[in-house]
Amino acid sequence: MQRNGQQQETLAILVGGGPAPGINGVIASATIEAVNRGLRVIGLLDGYRWLVRGDASRVMQLDVATVSRIHFMGGSILRTSRTNPARDDADLERAIATLNQLGIRYLICIGGDDTTYGAAKIAERSTGKIGVVTVPKTIDNDLPLPENAPTFGFETARSVGTTIVESLMEDARTTGRWYLAVSMGRKAGSLALSMCKSSGATLAVILEEFGSEKFDLSLVVDVIVGAMIKRRALGRDDGVAIIAEGIAERAETSMVPESARLARDAYGHMSLADIPIGLLLRDRVRAALEQLGIDLSVVTKDIGYELRCAKPLPFDVEYTRTLGYGAVRYLLNGGSGALVAITGGRVTPVDFHDLLDPATGRIRVRMVDIATESYEVARSYMIRLELEDFEEPRLSHLAAHSNLSPETFKARFLPSVQATSVHRSS
Repeated sequence: MQRNGQQQETLAILVGGGPAPGINGVIASATIEAVNRGLRVIGLLDGYRWLVRGDASRVMQLDVATVSRIHFMGGSILRTSRTNPARDDADLERAIATLNQLGIRYLICIGGDDTTYGAAKIAERSTGKIGVVTVPKTIDNDLPLPENAPTFGFETARSVGTTIVESLMEDARTTGRWYLAVSMGRKAGSLALSMCKSSGATLAVILEEFGSEKFDLSLVVDVIVGAMIKRRALGRDDGVAIIAEGIAERAETSMVPESARLARDAYGHMSLADIPIGLLLRDRVRAALEQLGIDLSVVTKDIGYELRCAKPLPFDVEYTRTLGYGAVRYLLNGGSGALVAITGGRVTPVDFHDLLDPATGRIRVRMVDIATESYEVARSYMIRLELEDFEEPRLSHLAAHSNLSPETFKARFLPSVQATSVHRSS
């Protein structure tokens, strides 16, 4: 396409991975800035899906009128998918050929670690012919951004999730029951922990507490049951435990149904949506309580999909408008092969290579640092067994509420406390 007698360059925008509040804010600001700078803008529908199939027809023309008010909306006007463009060389070559067929000079990829990995491969293989930049998006808050900046969508997801947990806490108090609330968070427990901390839920259990190796799901069961006993000793038979779903991927595979273990997405991840981790924990917690002669009502609740397309908070609206603007400016200044972040109010490109884990060749994951005061505050306000609970007179008091002798109580529950305390700060 020509403009004022000159060939008009084209910028394309796509969205990969799961939805997150604020996606449309990036699309809107990037489109407006690109159009103002003389570019033609198109949206690639469904992420990388049609690129790897060689289909150049699944696009949407974007202009200022189309996007001017979409930043208030949840979801993605371009939709999204988990297609991996770098699954093999054929898919990668086909994706790049389709981009070339569409005349794409610049590409903005909105997504998390998997989308960024695909963008990095496109940038590397296209050897500068296509300028590529990623805008970090995930409610899991697990991308290694500078200065520990949040990923966009996280603040909104935490707010909506906290409201849900607050309602569960009131329902638990009113009905005298325990909720096991399973939160999204495949590789990191940021969302589960922050919802717990913000709402004042009884406790959160995140995979970072168990170190880097696989662990037996019985440890998680004992953390939860131990918290129930401690809560009971304080005179309450209700509570809300928030469990990060990533525990299912790290637990010993014998605890997970074979059908769920075999189900994988385009990036090779276990399909956590197919693992009934809440039901598995509920049934094992119920069995443990019955064995102890403790009568408590335990139900499960998944918290996740209702967070991803929520209307973004003003924080995420403002944040994403700066990110989209910054992504276009970065590309037009000759940049490529980076993720854009914001540090100190300034757009900061982070080279794709600096994001890679040398051991895996994949994008590094930002885990919850359980040696920080931020984690320690959250843990301190939880009701769960701690090492000091195994000293007298606390030990005998708690044991009496579990129908166990102090010695048996200690032998049963101390290992789970030790397993989740070893990596904490003193």
